[in-house]
Amino acid sequence: MTAMEGLPVDLRAFHNEVEGHLLAAAAHEEARAAAARFAARLERLPEAEREEVERLFAAEHLALARASWQRTARRGQELRGEYEAVYRGLRARLLAGLLLGCVLLVAVNLVVLVSV
Repeated sequence: MTAMEGLPVDLRAFHNEVEGHLLAAAAHEEARAAAARFAARLERLPEAEREEVERLFAAEHLALARASWQRTARRGQELRGEYEAVYRGLRARLLAGLLLGCVLLVAVNLVVLVSV
């Protein structure tokens, strides 16, 4: 059981939205830090050009992170669909086995009752 399973839908949506904002803020900060580290090694560039390189690096870093998240989300949806299909199949087989067991039990009881 996860912490969110007991929450009402609107509170769960709010929680997801806040978490999304926090992840985005962390990604922005990570991109800025990576860009600053990269630009710091470009000592010969004038300050204005270094800032431009830093801005472009951060934007590219964020675009790569966004693309990675989108791929991960798509794959998660694909896996969810696959697992749900397998679960439905297993549930149907279990139900069929249970019904078959009940039918066999009833049949055995009828045979025993008729033979007595």
